[in-house]
Amino acid sequence: MKDLSDIPAMMADLGGRARDAAAELAFVPTAKKVAALEAAAAAIETRSAQITSANQLDVADGRDRGLSEPMLDRLLLDEARIGAIRDGLLAVAAVPDPVGEVMAEWDRPSGLNIRRVRTPLGVVGVIFESRPNVTADAGALCLMAGNAAILRGGSESFNSSGAIHACLLEGLRAAGLPDDAIQRVPTRERSAVSQMLTMTDFIDVIVPRGGKGLVGLVRREARVPVFAHLEGIVHIYLDRSANPRKAVDVVLNSKTRRTGICGAAECLLIHGGIMNSLGRTVVASLVEAGVTVHGDAAFQEFEGVVPATPSDWGREYLSMDIAAKKVDSLDDAISHIRKYGSGHTDCIITEDSAAADRFFERLDSAILMRNSSTQFADGGEFGMGAEIGISTGKLHARGPVGAVQLTSFKYLVTGDGAVRS
Repeated sequence: MKDLSDIPAMMADLGGRARDAAAELAFVPTAKKVAALEAAAAAIETRSAQITSANQLDVADGRDRGLSEPMLDRLLLDEARIGAIRDGLLAVAAVPDPVGEVMAEWDRPSGLNIRRVRTPLGVVGVIFESRPNVTADAGALCLMAGNAAILRGGSESFNSSGAIHACLLEGLRAAGLPDDAIQRVPTRERSAVSQMLTMTDFIDVIVPRGGKGLVGLVRREARVPVFAHLEGIVHIYLDRSANPRKAVDVVLNSKTRRTGICGAAECLLIHGGIMNSLGRTVVASLVEAGVTVHGDAAFQEFEGVVPATPSDWGREYLSMDIAAKKVDSLDDAISHIRKYGSGHTDCIITEDSAAADRFFERLDSAILMRNSSTQFADGGEFGMGAEIGISTGKLHARGPVGAVQLTSFKYLVTGDGAVRS
């Protein structure tokens, strides 16, 4: 490893080694990748005490630095979350290997047989904040897709990410794969991020996972292609035909299960025709659960609601807060979401299939839901094993980014002496 004080040289060294590893990973048998992930999962279990100790250092440092409670919640690793990291590695090991999949095949009158086949992207750079579990998710997904990974976690999770990365290395070694398949930037220096964003000779794509500030920085400075993971300004619209029980259950779960994740609901829209019936019930349930409801004038008639300000529309709280607004129609709800949403996840609660179809047709968020908690906006819940993030862009990958989304393709063309006239 190069001198850690010489950031450009250090990052070039990581990049060169990642590029070499990617060339080997492109044709590694599935069984080896599975073996590496299963061994890494076993290491997570046997090293849980070390991971916990490292995480305690990060949490204590975070408190000293004044991190918000949502940020601390994202950072915390308890026994259940460490178990989830282990289970996530095993889940990725169980998904079909996308590399080599024949996506399409056809014959031409010229005698050519053409196959479009999935291939790895090459080297994936992942820049993320707070959540140390992304170290495992990103490393595992990149490996299953045949990519080398360069991981740069946030400074607040430095110790935790290091402990988890050690488990991934143990898995790679057990399977006879190169350590350089999953590398971690070994410094808190912010200049390492800027360096990653310009490493076009080594990195094929950057995946940022974090707040608006990080994603904005990456978009402004990146010379490498980016899978954008924008903030989750998630809306739930209660249509006039909403089932009351479903509405209460889905809204409460969407907001309160985990407030610090990007799939948490941040804005509630309710049709004016049900405001004084179902609307009152839903608001009372939120207030009873400890949620601060920032409501427009119509909502301020309900007990416990505080006045909304213009800044509450389009705001990602990541806390026990939710904005709330009365709308006069489905189209009014769609208009509000188009104006203030982030293209991440939006949901309609309705028993009217025509209304749901219009909601799905007229909005273009990466994930649209009906009668389902927005907390399901997650690659693991989609059956992908895990996710690096949820892409809100429209090119290449969109929605949860799993192993399949971390591949490209190539054309394999076979003839029998075919020539073109």
